Amino acid sequence: MKRLISSIPDFEKIIKEGYLYVDKTEYIWQLIKKTFEAYFLTRPWHFGKTLTVSTLEAVFQGKKDLFKGLAIYDNPYDWKEYSIIRLDIGKGD
Repeated sequence: MKRLISSIPDFEKIIKEGYLYVDKTEYIWQLIKKTFEAYFLTRPWHFGKTLTVSTLEAVFQGKKDLFKGLAIYDNPYDWKEYSIIRLDIGKGD
């Protein structure tokens, strides 16, 4: 049985360390399959924004092996690595 955790917002760590991950990658796929659109992700505090961004980051880094068994794995995506700029205003003063 996989371990349940709610305090790790890092997708790669959750997958590699065998924690339970509720697969939301079909929604990620719906976001990224359309091009030239911008999204503003807003949700209440502690509702998974950081984990969602971390999941997007892993997709755009081309880390397909992390997604084996998840909905996005078999979708027609090129899985090439893209440059990523990640701004985290939550860590600033």
